[in-house]
This record gives sequence, structure tokens and C-alpha cells, in this order.
Amino acid sequence: MQPILANYTASITELKKSPTQLLEKAGSEAVAILNHNIASAYLVPSELYEKMMDIIDDYHLSQVVEERLNDGEEPIRVSIDDL
Repeated sequence: MQPILANYTASITELKKSPTQLLEKAGSEAVAILNHNIASAYLVPSELYEKMMDIIDDYHLSQVVEERLNDGEEPIRVSIDDL
């Protein structure tokens, strides 16, 4: 069974009727859109989407930092005042 990763759910029919009403009802949270009781999509408010993208960007940057710290090269120390 597929988990539903949202506190709010709606059918595709409800989504077609009034997507704005669904977003208002859910506030700042995502809404799982169900098709035959299976989550087929998530309706995500723009503010939440932007936060999710920031988290993903931070994750990817942390991966680059880890790769560069572990590439075998000697790190160069720099004073914050030199920047």
C-alpha cells in the first residue's frame, strides 16, 4: 500500500471543481490528489514548494562540499578578513 504523504486529501474531481478552495482549506500544507484512493499527485502551495527547493539546493551544495573536502587535496586556509 502506498503511503499518503499529506494531511489533506482530495479527489481529482474536487481538484477540477475548485483548486483554490483546496489550497485555502489546507493552508500552507500539501494536498494529496487521489485517483481511485491512490495518491496520483500532490498540490503544493508555492511557499511550501519554494522551501522544498531551498532544502534540495542546500542538500546538493552539501554534497559538493563533501566531495571537495574528501578529494585528497590539501585544503587551503583562508582568513575571513582576507575575503
